[in-house]
Amino acid sequence: MRLFTAIMLAGALALAGRARAQVPEPLAKIGHIVVIFEENRSFDNLFGLFPGANGLLNAGAAARQTDRTGKPYDALPPVRNTNLRPVGVDTRFPERIANGPFLISPYVPENMATGDLVHRWYQEQMQINGGRMDRFAAISDAGGLTMGYFDASRTAHWKLAGEYALGDAMFHSAFGGSFLNHTFLVCSCAYRWPNAPEKIVAKEDAWGNILKDGQVTPDGYAVNTSRSVYLHAPSDTDPALLVPPQTMPHIGDRLDAKGVSWAWYSGGYADAAAGKPSKLFQFHHQPLAYFQNLAPGTEAQKVHLKDGADLLADIEAGRLPQVVFYKPIGELNLHPGYANITDGDNHLADIVARLQKSPQYQDMLIIVTYDENGGQWDHVAPPRRDKWGPGTRVPLIAVGPTVKRGFIDHTSYDFGSILKTITLRFGAEPVAPPDRDAAPMTNLLQ
Repeated sequence: MRLFTAIMLAGALALAGRARAQVPEPLAKIGHIVVIFEENRSFDNLFGLFPGANGLLNAGAAARQTDRTGKPYDALPPVRNTNLRPVGVDTRFPERIANGPFLISPYVPENMATGDLVHRWYQEQMQINGGRMDRFAAISDAGGLTMGYFDASRTAHWKLAGEYALGDAMFHSAFGGSFLNHTFLVCSCAYRWPNAPEKIVAKEDAWGNILKDGQVTPDGYAVNTSRSVYLHAPSDTDPALLVPPQTMPHIGDRLDAKGVSWAWYSGGYADAAAGKPSKLFQFHHQPLAYFQNLAPGTEAQKVHLKDGADLLADIEAGRLPQVVFYKPIGELNLHPGYANITDGDNHLADIVARLQKSPQYQDMLIIVTYDENGGQWDHVAPPRRDKWGPGTRVPLIAVGPTVKRGFIDHTSYDFGSILKTITLRFGAEPVAPPDRDAAPMTNLLQ
């Protein structure tokens, strides 16, 4: 009997050893992963001047924008301010700006907001123009603003990227805006809405070109800003116009199956859930609030969907779960139109500093990235994955004790890579093919 027990124990230890061996060595040192999800900046918009990165000096022909017929502009279309009512020319900018990238800060400093720019499913595909990256100005509702960039060398973003690691080949996972890219961050998927009202369904021609814009594709996928039947503004009184409960797997399901603790923290969430949302709380930035198994009243919702204030308290107490997603509230997320760079940058610096003081930091990987480009031009053509994307390049910063120092990673990533890194580290199943097939972020680690 003792011999049998010894054999069984040896076998169990061997299996455990093999399971540990399946975790890539750099990830084995990681016990906590924190994802900070900022808003609407292309890589060139913030890091186009970063030394050693694939930046503006490499822009080539993509820097010269063309109109919808393919003819190069003599000068960029006038910058328009979408914050004005009615929308009009932004008089803070010169009337004539040369056709190419230009520095924004002489006209709108980092502590002020520019207008917003169109960033939608069909429009971004038109801007990318088969990888030529030359129709951003033609398709934008903000004119030449799309070609603007900042000298971010004095920001905390830049300092963290220089001290730790910067990725210059990170692409947002899906064409279009925040809504669809948040869904890809948690499920590598688009939400199904097969019976959406006709008035919000897009129409396409036989080649897939847009005839009428809409929130939902003709085949029933929600791709543009849509709110959940579970979490929405008090003014959303027609349930037919709200995304129905979703039941496909998400990253939380995969982590729950392995007994891994996790939470999505969002600035302003508690007030919004109580029916008193802040003016700049964005309901469509809450991707897990669309899922049936995280519906209001469930124990899972109470455990996993938390407020930004809870994040600060949990950092202070050293009780962060093993996997954290953090979404700053609108005024702190750097989104053009309603946020500026300075406030969001200061907030990021504060959050990272708090994390670095935590006893949990010793085995922590912090991933900072942007949900999408926000309609802002970038010169690098995205790789082709599937019909969903990926879209335009966005910044990626990695921070942590085991992150390579002063490193620029040229590996091609998208949000599936974040999920791949998480599931690989904790031995969880992939969520869906886009993250199953993505590159993990192991090259950022020592």
